[in-house]
Amino acid sequence: MILVTGATGNLGKATVEFLVKKIPAKDIAVLVRDSNKANDLKALGVEVRVGDYHDKDSLVKAFQGVEKVLLISSNDFNDRLGQQKRAVDAAKEAGVKHLLYTSVSMQNIEKSALKPLMGEHYDTEKYILDSGLTYTFLRDNLYADVIPMFVGEHVLETGINFPAGNGRVPFTLRTEMAEAFANVLSTSGHENKTYEISNVESYSYQDVADALSAHSGKTVAYNDVSVADFSKALAEVGVPEAMIGFSIGFATATKEGDFDIPNNHLEQLLGRKPSSLNQIVSTLY
Repeated sequence: MILVTGATGNLGKATVEFLVKKIPAKDIAVLVRDSNKANDLKALGVEVRVGDYHDKDSLVKAFQGVEKVLLISSNDFNDRLGQQKRAVDAAKEAGVKHLLYTSVSMQNIEKSALKPLMGEHYDTEKYILDSGLTYTFLRDNLYADVIPMFVGEHVLETGINFPAGNGRVPFTLRTEMAEAFANVLSTSGHENKTYEISNVESYSYQDVADALSAHSGKTVAYNDVSVADFSKALAEVGVPEAMIGFSIGFATATKEGDFDIPNNHLEQLLGRKPSSLNQIVSTLY
């Protein structure tokens, strides 16, 4: 039995949808907090189990009879590490043989502007290693799916105004990450390995602007605005302060090259090259 946590989220649901194409649905379970929100998963024929990262006992119960668990990282930034530690402890107590964790692919987390947000991924990795469980770390680089959020919905009219300098990111579609995870879950030979889930090439926001220009027929400019001007512009349209800080953190980390780790792990897991930036833009827009 394979169990996928966070299965009502975008990444978890996509992983399950690929997984049911590879192994019988009866051999797949999903963890959700609210079974009423899992009707689409039930329709796939998988077993729906209820559990909460805040409640270790519920996780121990949900993990019974499971050989592999894909632990999709929590998006609760107030207690992410605590939640994930409880999940690791529950997996060990329930007799799970193999724990796979969706971590993050970054360079030099200790010096990154995003350490307060992303550092707990590496703390979780260490906790898993210390647990003695067989592991696989799936270190995700930035989803290409975040591009529309950072460039704005009116990008064709306004251009891209983002303080990321010439920083480059090996953007990858979330669905391709999910497909790779399903491939890992449904095959052997991934025990105690770490995969950097990145594209084979990195792209700058100037590249994104050029791709948008090519696809739209309009000239989309990229402006490396100052952090102050960027913050002011977001505040003027009512973006919450926390979200402004979130966006600045990702822009700064991009500018400093924190995500610039292209490699071929994802290509190997997919059995083909991931989508190029032109294909990504075509898909997203």
